[in-house]
Amino acid sequence: MKDIKPKLVGLLKKGCCTPQILKVAKKLKEPSTTIHYNIKKLESEGAVKSYKAVFDYKKIEEGFCAYVLINLSPDEYGDPEKIGKELSKHDQVESVDVITGDWELILKVRVKDQEEYYSLLKNVISRRGVIKIKSLTSLKQLKTEFIDI
Repeated sequence: MKDIKPKLVGLLKKGCCTPQILKVAKKLKEPSTTIHYNIKKLESEGAVKSYKAVFDYKKIEEGFCAYVLINLSPDEYGDPEKIGKELSKHDQVESVDVITGDWELILKVRVKDQEEYYSLLKNVISRRGVIKIKSLTSLKQLKTEFIDI
C-alpha cells in the first residue's frame, strides 16, 4: 500500500477532520441529530473554526517542542502582528501569540530534534526586526488541545 502518511499528517494538522458525532452523542446521551444540528449551528456562528487531529508528536517526527519568546526592535514594536504573521507561515510554527510583559511575541514550535530547531532559529526566527530570543524547551507535554496525554 502507498505510504501517504506525511501528506495525511499535514492535512490533519490543518483541520481536515470531522467531529465524531456518534461518539459525542453517546457521551452526552443525546440523539445524533441533535448533536449534528448544534455542531452546524456552532460552525455557522463562527464558534468552531476547525477540527484537527491531536498527535503523538514523537511518532510523526515532531517530538522536539519549544516556546520562543521574542523581543522586537523599536521600529517593529508598533506592529507585532506583522512579524507574527510572517513567522506563522512556517509549518514548524504551531502557534504565535502577541503577549504583554517583557516580550512581544511567543511562538510554539515543533520540530524533529534539537538540530532542526537550531536551523529554524538561525534561518527563520533570527531575522530583521527581532532583537532578542529566549527559548524554553518542553521536557514533557501532559495536556494539549484540552486532551490529557
